[in-house]
Amino acid sequence: MSSKYINSLTPVALTSANAPQREILETAQKQVGFIPNMYANMANVPGILSTYLHGYGLFRKDSGFTPTEQEVVFLAVSQVNGCKYCTAAHSMIADKVSGVPAPVLQAIRAGQAIPDARLAALFALTQELVKNLGQPTPASVEAFLKAGFTETHLLNIVLAIAVKVLSNYTNHAFGTEVDERFAAYKVA
Repeated sequence: MSSKYINSLTPVALTSANAPQREILETAQKQVGFIPNMYANMANVPGILSTYLHGYGLFRKDSGFTPTEQEVVFLAVSQVNGCKYCTAAHSMIADKVSGVPAPVLQAIRAGQAIPDARLAALFALTQELVKNLGQPTPASVEAFLKAGFTETHLLNIVLAIAVKVLSNYTNHAFGTEVDERFAAYKVA
């Protein structure tokens, strides 16, 4: 990331964390098995990491989207927000965990047409919500609904956007380095 503007705060390590930071970092480590660089930065304000983990968990569990659809949403938001860290992380998760078909992931990463009409409608509406500050066109909403999604799905995209704003903006602030686990999915 090139727009780092946090200069005096550093990533929070478990060994040097204060009690609230340690508590949320331990929770994060239990959830994902390690402390990603992004989480270590977010822990400077424990409420950011706590809110992120809570919302992220609810989106994963209760959104009504499949794991593939969830990754499409997260990638759509992260791309519009220019977050290279989250684009790399969610590309790895899309490929290795969530079962996003390779042609779909390749199209998303290359900025090309997505070869799946349902996922293309989801991606388009998500990006439009971010670009237009939550105000999609009626035509985009209609295409989304015609693709088989519901109004509840639309609200769950709003949840995902809120979660990604926390992570994307924190990564911009810190210029978060992509973790080794995600390095193969770095974007230029």
